Amino acid sequence: MKKLLEVREFEKITCNPDYDDQKTEYAYLPEPIFRELEQFIHAFTGDEEHADALEFLSVGYRRNVGDIISVNNYVGLIQMQNGYQVQVLPKIDFGNNPDTKNDETKRVFLRMLRSMKDFPSKVFNDANLKMNRMNLYEIFINMYLQEVRTLVKHGIKSAYIANEDNLNVYKGKLVVNEHIKRNAAHEEHFYVRYDEYQVNRPENQLVKATILKLQDLTGSAENQKTIRQLLTAFEMVTPSTNYLKDFSKVKIDRNTKDYEMLMSWSKVFLLNKSFTTFSGGTNARALLFPMEKVFESYVTQQLKHAIADLNWELSAQDKGFYLFDSPRQFALRPDIVITRDDGSRIILDTKWKKLIDNPRKNYGISQSDMYQMYAYSKKYETPEICLLYPMNEAMKNHLDITFESDDGVNVKIYFVDISKEDCMADIKGELLKNNNRCQQT
Repeated sequence: MKKLLEVREFEKITCNPDYDDQKTEYAYLPEPIFRELEQFIHAFTGDEEHADALEFLSVGYRRNVGDIISVNNYVGLIQMQNGYQVQVLPKIDFGNNPDTKNDETKRVFLRMLRSMKDFPSKVFNDANLKMNRMNLYEIFINMYLQEVRTLVKHGIKSAYIANEDNLNVYKGKLVVNEHIKRNAAHEEHFYVRYDEYQVNRPENQLVKATILKLQDLTGSAENQKTIRQLLTAFEMVTPSTNYLKDFSKVKIDRNTKDYEMLMSWSKVFLLNKSFTTFSGGTNARALLFPMEKVFESYVTQQLKHAIADLNWELSAQDKGFYLFDSPRQFALRPDIVITRDDGSRIILDTKWKKLIDNPRKNYGISQSDMYQMYAYSKKYETPEICLLYPMNEAMKNHLDITFESDDGVNVKIYFVDISKEDCMADIKGELLKNNNRCQQT
């Protein structure tokens, strides 16, 4: 029996064996695995801290099919207790070159993830990574190992560690009470407290504990080989056994900057944490990412790079205005505010949603989103409002979509082709075109 189910956002999973090995809208899971996944979902019901996790997977029933689990707008991987993995990938449109093996989808997804400020991997290089041989969890393990390799290359840090011991040589400071108690009949011994410069510090202990855990978890020959190589560099380090206590001792400063990302990763693997507000329970490891946030973060980062040569200022999640001023209530938080050198503003909001080529249905744009854009226009006193959606085949080469009100609000719809590395080049061109048009009038 295979150990991995690969699905995409918004697909449905069933345990009905009639759908096994069939190319339908339903993905198939054997019933024991399906029920375990069902328990995983119910484990978070009513849990305020993880309430948003319930939006990721929901349980339902479909006539003539049976029980189903719907995959919504979270992407990532759940590894069940028995080792079975459910991998959820984003729906990315590659036009006339569909990504049937999901290799490019994983590559683009990882590129997007690296834009998130709380995603701990900035040195990761996927150029030589064999995407077809690794699921997301193995790729995350590989990311961690690359971070450790960079640390070893720079040199693992040592520190003065406080020790107490009964020695036959005198060093440090004599602990008088303990010395008398232990050495009344042993004048050749000294019970002393001393500092020793060594690599056995909490950061290294946690890294080694993580590597050892990953050695048991990984099924990748490439990752196993890297782990064996890295363990030789930590030969003098005792692995951590009390994770929480050792994490509390970690101090990130200019001398330990190399450990900052590694400590975030180690929490993920050692404590079953996640990079988002959703964490795995005792029955599964879960690394889940809300695609709305990933898309927003990626667009913000790419747009910031695209306009770096312009004298424009970009603000993410701007906090300048409230819907009501007296008292100040209902804060407005546009995803991106661009202020040009002449003081004029452009508001951009990202929406991870597939639009449809049907103007009678408003292209699938929600009414609440338009209300929100109208409020932004009025409060920021700008007619230039943009909604950014991911590109899909139906909207490719579509004529410009603009909504205009009779009181000067213009909402433009743009599409971001995230399959391209320079995905914001076209958007930058449109913003410059609008800027020139405004200056001419």
